[in-house]
Amino acid sequence: MTEEVTWPKEIRVSPDKKTLTLVFEEEEPVSFSAEFLRVHSPSAEVQGHSREQKQTVAGKQAVEIMKIDPVGNYAVRISFDDMHNTGLFSWAYFNEMAEQQDELWAIYLAELEDKGLKREP
Repeated sequence: MTEEVTWPKEIRVSPDKKTLTLVFEEEEPVSFSAEFLRVHSPSAEVQGHSREQKQTVAGKQAVEIMKIDPVGNYAVRISFDDMHNTGLFSWAYFNEMAEQQDELWAIYLAELEDKGLKREP
């Protein structure tokens, strides 16, 4: 049995290309900064092939969303202005990130500090 996949009724990139907002039926809109999406890209380049291989991506505070392309009925490919575009952001992944956004951001900031890295380019 396959799980039904629901497309958002609206996908909106802010005029400054720094925020992506998704609106699902009967749910509050959820917004993600371009920086958050870039550093949490589901790509192998960022996530690796195991937890030990996960990368801490620094210097992406100014990154912008250039383009969003649908992938089937389950995901979008986001192209960032740093030329990263290999992550497929599924609706399930967006939901997971929305539920954990504050926690994921705090972990990311702590990793930057622990590794002596910065958000600034």
